[in-house]
Amino acid sequence: MIFNKGELFCGPGGLSLGAKMAEIISPDGEIFKVQHRWANDYDSEACRTFRHNICPDDPDSVIEGDVREIDIDSLPSIDAFSFGFPCNDYSNVGEKKGINGDFGPLYTYGVKVLNAHKPLWFIAENVGGLESANEGETFIKILSDLEKTGYNLTPHLYKFHEYGVPQARQRIIIVGIRKDLGLEYKVPAPTHGPENYVTSRQALEDVPIPLDAPNQEYTKHQAKVIEMLTHIPPGENAWYQGLPEHLRLNVKGTKISQIYKRLHPDRPAYTVTGSGGGGTHMYHYDSPRALTNRERARIQTFPDTYEFLGGKEAVRKQIGMAVPPLGAKIIVEAILKTFAGIPYNFVDAHWTFDDSIANPLLKLK
Repeated sequence: MIFNKGELFCGPGGLSLGAKMAEIISPDGEIFKVQHRWANDYDSEACRTFRHNICPDDPDSVIEGDVREIDIDSLPSIDAFSFGFPCNDYSNVGEKKGINGDFGPLYTYGVKVLNAHKPLWFIAENVGGLESANEGETFIKILSDLEKTGYNLTPHLYKFHEYGVPQARQRIIIVGIRKDLGLEYKVPAPTHGPENYVTSRQALEDVPIPLDAPNQEYTKHQAKVIEMLTHIPPGENAWYQGLPEHLRLNVKGTKISQIYKRLHPDRPAYTVTGSGGGGTHMYHYDSPRALTNRERARIQTFPDTYEFLGGKEAVRKQIGMAVPPLGAKIIVEAILKTFAGIPYNFVDAHWTFDDSIANPLLKLK
């Protein structure tokens, strides 16, 4: 069975790449996989990257523009749907306006797709801060609106380093399967623990990055930045107490932990982000420099052949905003196994949701 998938807020294609990588063969030999049908994003460079890597033979299937201006009813029919609705108003970094911000209501366009096209399943993705936005009311509202379109929901907080991604990245992912199908999605059991987490060094060195790999440009640093980085041990940041006085930052108020933070070679990386600004580029554990975009893409589990298009900073933003393809692959494989009737190891979801009771969201873990 081939699921034709549509996607809103597609970014550079991390989720779609993971979905394309997933393939399951049922006991009777039937192949279950996902293929791209259409996608949308307002970011022109992300759309270029998506077309270049995901659907080079069908570039018109990527609709560049504001989701609020798309005729959703006229989009081609789909069997599967994904949307990583913008997280700006739910992130722990920023004002956390939640559903009242400029980006908060954009999830409703995913709801419109579900109502219009009734795909067999969907994946919705957002940051962990979504749970606490507007004192939790936003999360319940989003789940309620999704459930009312006719889907059984499995919301879970995925810790991607527990699935082999070399990065401590946590995201809320909601899997929905249409109620009339009588199928139940289960959260796939983690495959990695503290004894075998994939580390930054493994991600960057186990297979050397080819000399001709795309997006491997180095950042030019001021001499003072290089000097400061030489005094910061792996795993530490700009607030390291051992820094000489003349290299310390004069910052009042909140001290962001990722400022000039160097990776630790024996641990998963900290979260790759798309935000800009001095000192936030992620820094190598051995060399006194920022990571290249290719190295950041490695930590996000993109293959070296995946070429990001656009200027250096635009590429950095694309990589930081993407879903790690390996994480998406594992979730989509579990969905395909659910449809194929293939059992797999699973764990309880982080939450259960039942909109028929007074307190519909129950936290289990």
